[in-house]
Amino acid sequence: MADLGELKATPLADMHAELGAKMVPFAGYSMPVQYPLGVMKEHLHCRAAAGLFDVSHMGQVILRGESLDAVSTAFETLIPMDVLGLDENKQRYGFFTNENGGIEDDLMFANRGDHLFVVVNAACKGADVARMKAALEPAISVEVITDRALIALQGPASETALARLNPAVADMVFMDVATVELAGAECWVSRSGYTGEDGYEISVPEYQAEALCRALLAMDEVEPIGLGARDSLRLEAGLCLYGNDIDTNTNPIEGSLIWAIQKARRAGGDREGGFPGASHILGAMAEGVARKRVGFLPSGRAPMRAGTQIFASAEGGEPIGEVTSGGFGPTVNGPVAMGYVGTSYSIIGTELFGEVRGKRMPVKVAKLPLVPANFKR
Repeated sequence: MADLGELKATPLADMHAELGAKMVPFAGYSMPVQYPLGVMKEHLHCRAAAGLFDVSHMGQVILRGESLDAVSTAFETLIPMDVLGLDENKQRYGFFTNENGGIEDDLMFANRGDHLFVVVNAACKGADVARMKAALEPAISVEVITDRALIALQGPASETALARLNPAVADMVFMDVATVELAGAECWVSRSGYTGEDGYEISVPEYQAEALCRALLAMDEVEPIGLGARDSLRLEAGLCLYGNDIDTNTNPIEGSLIWAIQKARRAGGDREGGFPGASHILGAMAEGVARKRVGFLPSGRAPMRAGTQIFASAEGGEPIGEVTSGGFGPTVNGPVAMGYVGTSYSIIGTELFGEVRGKRMPVKVAKLPLVPANFKR
């Protein structure tokens, strides 16, 4: 990968330039925030048809050991997920935790038969790799993949588009993984994504990435989509952005991520605890938490951005919560947000107030996701 000053470029940098992308710094990379279509139309196109995202800045890691069970058992010492019980050719959402029960990063991991394939966030990948190497090596090898790009094809027309290159992808369902030939390249494909829409994430050899992208972009259904629309899509879908909605001080139970901790790792499970911060996380499950992540639907048209303080009343009182992600939701055609409030205020439909430019505006606690998911089950 070339360096742009101190910023790294993805293998698709030349293609982004050709497509007229506006590039911005993100997690140490020069990344496309939008294309000439614009964030609003990119967002709506992804909801209606298919959008192509460059996510090559994310970290791709392979974990290998004497057996898959050995790898899975070792990985369970770092995350509160059921790794041993994950079927071959299936993927799961997870997160690294710390000794205080906070979240160090969120990630995806897949059982690929004789190894685990792990995808971590760009901003955290150095720390994540160091964490895995320190905890797992030498018994488990931690191989950082540096010669593959990562792209995401998202939206209801994703299957139609990708199946033109290989009909086998149509047989996959949500969270399936497979090795599939696409445009002559051996690709590691998962039926997943971070938009709330049906779609695929595709790891492709770096030197074949642009050809695959061009084959997809030649299709009427597919448009290139930047980070701007990626953010509004995941916000409507109620999906956390690490560093905004969850961080090292967030207990997963506060973050409304209890669903991601499988029965085997909970109190009374076959492999209860055994991960960093287990006592804090299992304790929060049993005893409850003081605050919770919720969705917000502000009234009017003004977005409530990250940092907006939430109050119980229109005047007076101390803040009872804060917005962690907020903006305009093109699908909802109005402002959307998520954040934290005291647990007693977290009931769906509760009327609260967000302080925008010194004025308190009504906001309603809403069920997440704000736009229903469209996964193929």
